[in-house]
Amino acid sequence: MRILALALRRLAASLPTLLIILAGLFLLLQLAPGDTVDALAAQMGGGDPAMMARLREFYGLDLSVPAQLARYMGRLVRLDLGFSAIYGKPVAAVILERLPVTLLLMGSSLSLAFAGGMALGVLAARRVNRWPDTLISTLGLVFYATPSFWFGLMGIVLFAVNLGWLPAGGFEEVGAGHTGLRRAVDIAWHLVLPTVTLTLIFLAIYLRIMRASMLEVMTQDFVRTARAKGLGETAVVVRHALRNALLPMVTLIGLQAGTMLGGSVVVESVFALPGLGRLAYESVVQRDLNTLLGIVFVSALLVILVNFVVDLIYARLDPRILAGR
Repeated sequence: MRILALALRRLAASLPTLLIILAGLFLLLQLAPGDTVDALAAQMGGGDPAMMARLREFYGLDLSVPAQLARYMGRLVRLDLGFSAIYGKPVAAVILERLPVTLLLMGSSLSLAFAGGMALGVLAARRVNRWPDTLISTLGLVFYATPSFWFGLMGIVLFAVNLGWLPAGGFEEVGAGHTGLRRAVDIAWHLVLPTVTLTLIFLAIYLRIMRASMLEVMTQDFVRTARAKGLGETAVVVRHALRNALLPMVTLIGLQAGTMLGGSVVVESVFALPGLGRLAYESVVQRDLNTLLGIVFVSALLVILVNFVVDLIYARLDPRILAGR
């Protein structure tokens, strides 16, 4: 019951945040020159002023900014994300087509970064100030300081162009018509380079946090007590130190969820993946306001959901949180 009460409080606190994000972005986008109708006219090589005026009236772009914002928020309450003039279909349908790609890329990258960062961080902490610690810390700094698009481009040049081991881009082989297990393997093969590219940046962060957390936990009284009882070093690390050292790592998942969504824009553009990141880029270029706002809405919901799960995991790992409430 305490976990349920904590979850409900977290969800209630997230709703105002979501509304503020959407309202702020809506007003910010109004400062940019042009609108959806201008983008449509540019695609057609120009447009009749009367026709453009009718289109603005149809899409509600002739209203004042406060009226447009009120109209959009009213639709949002009904979970209506509007219509995409550029793609010619409801925004919800456009996003649902692209969402699985982004979720698959984020899920695989986050899992690899967390597992790899935890393992490397523990190894560095166990070998502190020795060559494994120096090597891991140096590699982490290199990964963190290098732009993700550079990793992607170099991966394409090396593994796709020169060696021919991996596909250079795309989500699956075009026209292959794979189904079932063969399609799943094909998709996984295409996601190797994008996943590794997005993983390396966050791997560097996780391993440094895990190393620092392990060094701090290993000096605590309960660790010395476990050693005094005669437990081996592996049992002390796995059964006692690791659970407490994971707390900052779990917190970091929630903090990095939004950053990973932002990083997917670059990675999806480099590898031509049909996900939300690439869709956001296309929406900005084409001034498709409804689609861009829909992407932000779904992205904010994903970040809120990740932080919600993180809070529950955190409460499970550290019972003092529930006891304090």
